[in-house]
Amino acid sequence: MCKEITIHWFRQDLRIEDNPALFEVSEQGTVLPIYILDDEHSGEHQLGAASRWWLHHSLKKLNESLDGALCVYAGDPQTILVELIARLNIKALYWNRCYEPWRTLRDKKIKEALRAHGIDCQSFNGSLLWEPWKVLKSDGTPYKVFTPYYRKRRLTAEPPREPLPKPDRLTLQRDTSCSLTIDDLGLLPKTAWDIKLEPHWEIGEEGAQDKLAKFIDNRLADYKEGRNFPAKQSVSRLSPHLHFGEISPNQAWYAAKSLANSDDLDHFLSELGWREFSHCLLYYFPELPNKNLQPKFDRFPWVENRSLLESWQSGQTGHPLVDAGMRELWETGYMHNRVRMVVGSFLVKNLLLHWRHGERWFWDCLVDADLANNSASWQWIAGCGADAAPFFRVFNPSTQGSKFDPTGQYTRRHVPELSALPDKYLFRPWEAPCDVLKQAQILLGETYPEPIVDLKESRVLALEAFQSLKGQR
Repeated sequence: MCKEITIHWFRQDLRIEDNPALFEVSEQGTVLPIYILDDEHSGEHQLGAASRWWLHHSLKKLNESLDGALCVYAGDPQTILVELIARLNIKALYWNRCYEPWRTLRDKKIKEALRAHGIDCQSFNGSLLWEPWKVLKSDGTPYKVFTPYYRKRRLTAEPPREPLPKPDRLTLQRDTSCSLTIDDLGLLPKTAWDIKLEPHWEIGEEGAQDKLAKFIDNRLADYKEGRNFPAKQSVSRLSPHLHFGEISPNQAWYAAKSLANSDDLDHFLSELGWREFSHCLLYYFPELPNKNLQPKFDRFPWVENRSLLESWQSGQTGHPLVDAGMRELWETGYMHNRVRMVVGSFLVKNLLLHWRHGERWFWDCLVDADLANNSASWQWIAGCGADAAPFFRVFNPSTQGSKFDPTGQYTRRHVPELSALPDKYLFRPWEAPCDVLKQAQILLGETYPEPIVDLKESRVLALEAFQSLKGQR
């Protein structure tokens, strides 16, 4: 008699430890571990270029952890799963849930179809501290403001589950006849632009655990204040590892809580809470990536200007902190959170370009591009989302630079053509006297661009545009 096999379908849980579905399936007998690249259902939310690069290397690391047994496919998951079930003696299919709208619709259909044919289909929570439907307001509606949402979760919701250990035993089955190789997925770019990303990351479960440990040991104690300064190493940089599931939020939560309580710890846990809040928003408002959460912004007078957009994308705006952030993104696939707010505000308020332009660029360039976080954050900075920053709150990049990069260490690293400019003029090079510019070997308009927009004038135009929405709902 052929042995019965249970499939574990890896998705955004590319790890062995604290993997609820894998832990459960390890108790069922022989396991066929699979990954399916689904570019058919994702539509406009196919993985961006930086994410595809990360995924390639993450799958390689996962395959090493599984002793080369990971089976890889590409195409429609339901078709692939039905074929596997028909060809192999599959008795069950387990996975950890994903929460993007296109995935939840797809997964529901798969689960219904396979259960109708007698296949045991089970899903688990391996990505969030709490399920989106676990905490609602007293009237049964979802929260749109973070503070009461997070307060209720911390005070009344069940604590997050404790992390699970690595399975004691894992009997693995290989599909030697039909599985692709990871290289066959074609995730790497055709040109070698990804080489510049490699020095900045240690991809995979082991790298994620190492980063978490170093953050807790060396950086958490300065998190509350230090996280505002992009030159400091006071942030965790765990976001891509969390997105791809190389580490779970439960592991991060309990590893941090193992320390004594502090304001720094509370701020770190609240950032994990913001991640949860974003996923809840996407779950209950599936059009979040494309549609303003506040309908009055549907009539906002955005402008279309390809030249301004390209200057922003390439870090050639003439505003040093904005350019530093956009170049950090291009060089590393990441941007410091404080600077993300500054470049986002600059795009939607100083340039009056639609937040969707920023959302799409970040989606393609960020290694931590996450549909929930990316959409909710861009709507937040644009003033049209949940618990949003008021539109009239405009981050002045010159003031932000002087305050949060006072020695210019971050800005000079990413905008080296300004490295010789004195601190006094670093964030306002257009105010520097000619002799100062000459001594710093800067020729505005040639070695570094003139500002593409005046900060004061553009702020006035932004507020006028916002005033046009008055009285609208």
